Amino acid sequence: MPVTPPEDLMREHGVLKRVLLVYREGMRRIGRGERVPSRELHEGARVIREFIEQYHEENEEKHVFPRLRQAGRLTGTVDTLQLQHQRGRVLTGRILRATGPSGAPGAWARRRLVADMAAFVRMYEPHEAREDTVVFPAFRDLLPPRELLELSEVFEEDEHRRFGPNGFADMVNRVADIEKNLGIHDLARFTPRV
Repeated sequence: MPVTPPEDLMREHGVLKRVLLVYREGMRRIGRGERVPSRELHEGARVIREFIEQYHEENEEKHVFPRLRQAGRLTGTVDTLQLQHQRGRVLTGRILRATGPSGAPGAWARRRLVADMAAFVRMYEPHEAREDTVVFPAFRDLLPPRELLELSEVFEEDEHRRFGPNGFADMVNRVADIEKNLGIHDLARFTPRV
């Protein structure tokens, strides 16, 4: 059985959440005065740009948000989410520049990078939570099963065209490689001692 569009979008949020963990690790290291993990942060921002902003959010803006607006459902929420997409793209651009080859991390640049990553994380944690628990279920309720199936095929074809036959798995592997480079790939590391 194919993955429905809401489930597909929620699954893609998993990639976003893992990059948010990369950003948190970068902020932690910078806050402790360690070297800026520029390469890893840059690669994380590239995943955000290519997979989340230019693919995932495009699908939301093209297929989900218009349908909800047309039905008169969650219009204020959808407007806020769309604005957050725009602001997220600005932050991603700044993170990419700050972590690129010419992004010499002086004290001011380091503080700015941390502030931009913190703003991105702070916005996208509630953003994706609201989409997963309110927006996507409402969208699913609006579509008849046949339309859900057709849209699943549209999403799948677009993903394969943009990212190859293993697009989602390849993105997950890209993020896993970043996590390994930062030493945060071991899930057990996040288990608290009680």
